[in-house]
Amino acid sequence: MKKNLMNMQCLDIYLSSLSKEEFLEIEHELIVSDIKLMPLRSWDIYNDFYGRHLSILKQQNAINSFKELANKFGWKNDWDDVFKDKTFDALVLTNQEAKIQWVSAGFTEMTGYSSSFAINRTPHFLQGKETDRIVLNRIKNKLSREQPFTEIVVNYKKDQTPYKCEISIIPLINNKTIHYLALERQAG
Repeated sequence: MKKNLMNMQCLDIYLSSLSKEEFLEIEHELIVSDIKLMPLRSWDIYNDFYGRHLSILKQQNAINSFKELANKFGWKNDWDDVFKDKTFDALVLTNQEAKIQWVSAGFTEMTGYSSSFAINRTPHFLQGKETDRIVLNRIKNKLSREQPFTEIVVNYKKDQTPYKCEISIIPLINNKTIHYLALERQAG
């Protein structure tokens, strides 16, 4: 069985290298019998690698874009520490009034809302009937202490699909805290 599969893979490679004319010359000699479809393991492995690599590149792009803002505003946080071992789908920058000032491209992918829709709105538009008010009060209370924290809240996508969102909030430091960075990811 293993030998037949290897032969079939070799045949596939050989046939794919032929021109149309060459294939038509030998087509009548090909006998196909008792073939069972098998998943393309090598494609699965490549696809998994590509997906992970693409996710890492998206995160790095979001981090680089955010660092440009950080330089502009003069925030003094340790960025290596902020992003170390963190996985996120989106970055969201809010001001002290909780109005969104900037979002990464991942925000649109995660929520369905465009960045232009989100800018100058509070994250309230992401909340709905399953959003726990106790969690929202806890977040508000933690923000007032200006300490980093993580919470999980039920948010809603643009199509009103609920999802659990893990939010890690970091106060951005210069002379005084006037902005917050949220690292958000869709939780299990």
